[in-house]
Amino acid sequence: MGTRFRIVLYASDATQAERAARAAFERVKELDRRLSDYRDDSEAARVSGASGSGEFTAVSTDTWRVLALSQSFAELSDGAFDPTVGPVVALWRRARRQGEVPDDARLSEALGRVGWRELELDAATRAARLARSGMKLDFGGIAKGYALDAALDELARHGVDRALVDGGGDVAVRRAPPGRAGWAVTVRPFSDESAELTLQLVNEAVATSGDAYQALELDGARHSHIVDPRTGRALTTRTSASVIASDGASADALATALCVLGPREGLALAYRAAVDARVARELADGIESRATAGFEARILSLPAAPAPSGAP
Repeated sequence: MGTRFRIVLYASDATQAERAARAAFERVKELDRRLSDYRDDSEAARVSGASGSGEFTAVSTDTWRVLALSQSFAELSDGAFDPTVGPVVALWRRARRQGEVPDDARLSEALGRVGWRELELDAATRAARLARSGMKLDFGGIAKGYALDAALDELARHGVDRALVDGGGDVAVRRAPPGRAGWAVTVRPFSDESAELTLQLVNEAVATSGDAYQALELDGARHSHIVDPRTGRALTTRTSASVIASDGASADALATALCVLGPREGLALAYRAAVDARVARELADGIESRATAGFEARILSLPAAPAPSGAP
C-alpha cells in the first residue's frame, strides 16, 4: 500500500506475540494484493480493466466490503471522497514526476472518466462494474484504514486484544495497555513538529490526511497529492484533517473527504457522519482550524505556545 505498517501489542508470552504479529502482517499483505492500484494483478485492477465492457467482475469479500464502504462515503460526502478518482490521481502522479501541472485538456479528459455514481455493485453475486471505459478504481483513501481494522481482527483471533496498528501514520487501537487509560497517539497536522497533538484513544482509530510530505511545488504554488474528485484539481491551500472514528476505514475515508472540503464544510460532514475531527487550513495570516468537542476532549497535550518576543 505504499507505506509501512507497525504493530505494538501486549501478549502472554513471546511465542503468542510473534505468531499474532506474523498473522496480522500477512493479512495486510493479502489486502495489498487485492486492493492496490499499483498492481496489475489486483482485484481493483481487474475491475478497472473491465470498465466500459458492461461486464461485472466478481471480487472477494474484502474487496466487496471496501467497494460498498467507498460508495457509501462517496454518497455521504457528495463526491468529496470518490473511489473512481484513479484517472485524475494518475495524471497528478505523472505531473509530480515530470514537474509540471497537467494542462486543462488532459485534466478535463481524465475527469470525464471519474464518477462514483458510475460504479455499480451487485450484492447478489458480489460483483462490480465501472460503466464508462477508462475508469479506474483508487482505494488510496480507504484501503489503509481497512487494513488497520483487518490486522486488529487478526490479532484478536490469536488472543491479543491490547494492540495498536500504525499504517503510515494512521492508527487503530483496541483495549488500552495494562495500567493505562488509553493509547497515546500523536498526530501532526503539518510537517512542523511544533503543531503535533497527542490524543488518547481506546477501541477506535485516527487518520490524518494532508500534504505534509507529498506535493508538487511549481511557480510559487503548492499542488497537493490530494485531489478534489469533483474538479480534478489538486488542493493548493495546505490543509490537514484528522478524524477519530470507531474503525480505521471510516477514519481514513472521512479524513480524505474533510481535507477536500476544508474546515467549515468538513466539520459539517463530521457531524453528519457522527465522528470526531479537526480540520486545519494554512492561510496567509495563520492557521484556521475547527474541531468537534469530542476531538478536543481526547487531546492529552497541545503544541507548546511560542515564547514571547525577547524571552530567554
